[in-house]
Amino acid sequence: MGDVLEPVELIGYLASIFVVVGLSMASIVRLRMFSLAGSVTFLVYGALIGSVPLILTNLCIAVLNIWFLVKELGGRRDLGAVIVPPDSPFLLDFLGHHHDEICRFQPDYDDSIEPSFALVLTRDGLPAGVLLGQQIGSRLHVELDFVLRAYRDSSIGRWLYGPGATVFRSAGIDHITATALSDPHRSYLDRVGFVDDPASPNRLVHPL
Repeated sequence: MGDVLEPVELIGYLASIFVVVGLSMASIVRLRMFSLAGSVTFLVYGALIGSVPLILTNLCIAVLNIWFLVKELGGRRDLGAVIVPPDSPFLLDFLGHHHDEICRFQPDYDDSIEPSFALVLTRDGLPAGVLLGQQIGSRLHVELDFVLRAYRDSSIGRWLYGPGATVFRSAGIDHITATALSDPHRSYLDRVGFVDDPASPNRLVHPL
């Protein structure tokens, strides 16, 4: 029979698993969380085996991960939303490039419908997502609200429908509706403040 792993070794292997799983994450927030779990576990492992370099290295990594997570989730990112023409070449290229991911996240999205209102969402000056919809007077029905996977766990959506909602008001919009036909999309709409619309079973509403 082979040697049985000691509990201390198991802690080291567990720390390695956290780090490897974290590196496989597309979401920046999840990557940081798994990296933090790995660095804290390596701290414990280093203390148990008496390795000062391992302790110091992972203490620094843990502090950095905490700093990045606070920055990521604390609303201090430079977020923006820019109204663009629905037929903007950049917008059309963005939608085409991310078409497969859009269909997985929001399978009810019909790209044959031409929107009358379009936003490009940005984070730190870089494109992070898009919002497309049909505006009728002061009401906007959202056809697509898509954020890149890397930023989906951060605060872009909450910012857009919170402090960033001035972009809607500047266009004369005071009422937003959306239809959720997938569980991930419904979960997202719930998180950013949409509530059930009594007039429609699948429709949600977000009064500005």
